[in-house]
Amino acid sequence: MAAFLYRMGRLAFRRRWTVALVWAAVLAAVGLAGMTAPEAEEEPFSMPGIESQEAFDLMEERFPGTAADGATARVVFVSSNGEKVTAGKNKEAVEAAIAELGDGAQVASIVDPYESGAVSEDGSTAYTTVTYKVDAAGLTDVGRSHLDESLKHARDSGLTVEAGGDAMQDMGGPSGTAEAIGISVAAVVLLITFGSLAAAGLPLLTALIGVGISLFAITALAGPLGLADTTSTVAIMLGLAVGIDYALFIVSRYREERANGRAAQEAVALATGTAGSAVVFAGLTVVIALAGLSVVGIPMLTEMGLGAAGAVVVGVLIALTLVPAFLGFWPNAILTRKDRKARRAGGTPRETRKVNGGTRWASFVLRRPLLVLLAAVAGLGALALPMTDLQLGMPGDEALSKETTQRRAYDALAEGFGPGFNGPLTVVVDAKGTGDPEAAAETVSERIGGTEGVVSVSPAQFNESGDTAVFSVVPTTAPTDQETKDLVNTIRGDRPGIESEAGAAFEVTGTTAMNIDVSEKVQSALVPYLLVVVGLAVTLLLVVFRSILVPLKAAAGFLLSVLASLGAVVVVFQQGHGADLLGVETTGPIMSLMPIFLVGIVFGLAMDYEVFLVSRMREAYVHGERPAQAVTSGFQHSARVVVAAALIMIAVFSGFIGDSDAMIKMIGFGLASAVLLDAFVVRMAIVPAVLALLGERAWWLPKWLDRILPRVDVEGEALTRPAGPEAEPADKDLART
Repeated sequence: MAAFLYRMGRLAFRRRWTVALVWAAVLAAVGLAGMTAPEAEEEPFSMPGIESQEAFDLMEERFPGTAADGATARVVFVSSNGEKVTAGKNKEAVEAAIAELGDGAQVASIVDPYESGAVSEDGSTAYTTVTYKVDAAGLTDVGRSHLDESLKHARDSGLTVEAGGDAMQDMGGPSGTAEAIGISVAAVVLLITFGSLAAAGLPLLTALIGVGISLFAITALAGPLGLADTTSTVAIMLGLAVGIDYALFIVSRYREERANGRAAQEAVALATGTAGSAVVFAGLTVVIALAGLSVVGIPMLTEMGLGAAGAVVVGVLIALTLVPAFLGFWPNAILTRKDRKARRAGGTPRETRKVNGGTRWASFVLRRPLLVLLAAVAGLGALALPMTDLQLGMPGDEALSKETTQRRAYDALAEGFGPGFNGPLTVVVDAKGTGDPEAAAETVSERIGGTEGVVSVSPAQFNESGDTAVFSVVPTTAPTDQETKDLVNTIRGDRPGIESEAGAAFEVTGTTAMNIDVSEKVQSALVPYLLVVVGLAVTLLLVVFRSILVPLKAAAGFLLSVLASLGAVVVVFQQGHGADLLGVETTGPIMSLMPIFLVGIVFGLAMDYEVFLVSRMREAYVHGERPAQAVTSGFQHSARVVVAAALIMIAVFSGFIGDSDAMIKMIGFGLASAVLLDAFVVRMAIVPAVLALLGERAWWLPKWLDRILPRVDVEGEALTRPAGPEAEPADKDLART
């Protein structure tokens, strides 16, 4: 591996114009494809293999042409000063608003609250549901403007008018603020780390090129594949983070080799062969973790995982080819000012410092390994404790800011009709083949209506064939309450008796039931996913480090960091501690997809730092250093760069905390927390402490296993040669500074 990458780096250096033009052509090609691709028609959220999805599919089959996935806007009218919405003037204002709302070009239907009984018992609140012919993504600017204008005119009548539903969602694309914040902080960190504008700018430039290619590629594929907006958001997030980090490690190793007296071409080749090997295997672990999300069976997770994995692959390829090519264009500009002056003066390059912050920290840990290990594990364990209180769900409008009309509409409905009104259950009765479908539906309705925790049951509505009925069930509790989940489980648990009595089958669906089913599916898939991904990655690290204990230690450290980061998410987003600082106004269950998605991404990133840091220790050990010396050498060469890489990732992920999308906000916080804990606690404290305690045993591998494992030479043993000043190649480009 190291020898192959050595040759690749040298070739990219020598053929830098060709490499640069090839990547420019790739960027232009995918850019053209992305800009000319038809607009994506985002497919509705689906979850194969759960009851609520099967019931939804049955509804679409038996009720054709009803636009089951059409956008809806639930408009709430609240009277003021103790008046009733049924009073003459207020009723006229409501009916006028309904007439105006129904005139929209894309409106399929609208319900009169006075005819449907959608008025609260105290007469203070009424609501109407506007159904559109298209889904939320298909609503035009004209349709949205008509809705906004109608609401404004209704408010002018003196009524409080609010609206919720997916028709009110902001369908705008990413603002770019998060990316700008991440790039700005990354630039500062790189400038401090390298002390050179060129060295700081190169990783940023190559990362942006990689992100551009990935983003355009996803845009081009979004239409044919129906990809969600979150696919590109997550790809940008990870592509930017790993793209900067991978280039950072190549550039850092290049500067180290130049400081040791290597010529530019040789330094590039060695950097690509050694640090590039770590980049390859680090990238592989990230790809395994992200692509592994496909085994969960959730289309949305599969799209996000594969999109982000593609961005990581692009980042790896750019780090191995374009970065060496750019180093060929500016071989001396990347160096520090002192080194450039020394070279112009014909002096000897400065030697790499033997003592720095990394070696001092390593020495501290090596003197007190057990104390450091216990303190780190105890701290992460304390952070992980809130995980025992983890509640999964899919927060809706109740999680939005109180400044939004959706949240105010949610609160008004809960106050006027009860908390369960915002999350009704939908029951689908399949009476096909039944002698009396109406009697069967009535039996199911009566039995479910008599269940404890049910407020009301709506009249059943039949399809044209008269063999399928649908009715709504309003619980007494809010959609995300545990009591509502218990109610769904109770209804489903009573199914055999109810179906036997009615002679017809039924299923429970609706947004609330869907969220409950999704949470249960994610929880059941988490352990198998962990076994698959951790098993593959441990096997990969076994080949890389030729050790049994080092990969197992890496996996254990990952579990500690991911549990601690999930605990931090629970503390903020569920328990509400410090939520105000992040703009989280309402706390509640953690998004169902969050744990498994966080596990996938964090595992890949955790293995990044493991490979970068421990590969230098392994390199020193293979080249003859004692275990303790190897730990110190690894920190001497890698600690500063790992810290910079971690800070960059934290900055990139933290930028997404300001996103208005609740899922992206939560993912940004979770990833930033995980990187902070994994890089600075697990990799910087637990790893050296464990290696110090294990000594020679850390690198033990049974002889029979050593014989059958392939040798990939990540530590660059095949590239070892005496260091010393070498003649600079006679190339005009190399004279540039």
